Amino acid sequence: MTEDAHGKCPTVGAVFPRVLGADFTRLHPMMQRRFGVSLESGTSCVGHGVMTRIRRGPWWTVPFLQIGRMRNILIPDVGVDVPFTIENHAYLDPFGRETVTFVREYRMPRRRRPSRFDATMVVDPARGSVVDYLGTHQHLAVDLDLSVEDDGSLLLRSGEQRFREGWLDFRFPMLFSGYAELRERFDDEAGVFRVQLDVRNRVLGFLFGYEGSFTCEFPEASDAPPSHVLPKRHEQRY
Repeated sequence: MTEDAHGKCPTVGAVFPRVLGADFTRLHPMMQRRFGVSLESGTSCVGHGVMTRIRRGPWWTVPFLQIGRMRNILIPDVGVDVPFTIENHAYLDPFGRETVTFVREYRMPRRRRPSRFDATMVVDPARGSVVDYLGTHQHLAVDLDLSVEDDGSLLLRSGEQRFREGWLDFRFPMLFSGYAELRERFDDEAGVFRVQLDVRNRVLGFLFGYEGSFTCEFPEASDAPPSHVLPKRHEQRY
């Protein structure tokens, strides 16, 4: 982690290299390119691929997932060979923080509109860690723990979650939420990125997950990211 003269991580600069520090160079070169998207790099990352399997927990987890659907946080759908896209764009949010979008769209069979998972990531300068704002309104602020594995893949684990909306500001009870573990790697033989996600609740068990592969393009970034990837509101509190 690179710190400024005051011992804090700066608010501007590529999100993942700032937090991973020297470990960032241990990522596969294609992973470095993908997770190095920043204002300085001048590029975005747009991926297209297929989720070979999207699954969820037992029927009684569906109401929980439906609540998440309302703000593009979770989806209750299941399927195989589901086309999807992911868009990573860097921008400065209204509070001067460099932010990276992680917006996924899934083209589920028999649904007129794509299902979405919206996330935007910033660095908390005081702790030097990634905070993942989930959903269309950044209501959930989730701490992420990052680690680089021996094969050059990236492992992300979610931690504490905080609900932020107006005067409401509280630690979200994990009894009503889930812990996520996401692995992403680059497959040299196939020339694709591979991703796997599991979301589990400590009481209810498995809630949601997927696995798939995709290829990426790295277009030159425009002056502003596409409006459809931006949250409807930005939350200042970490």
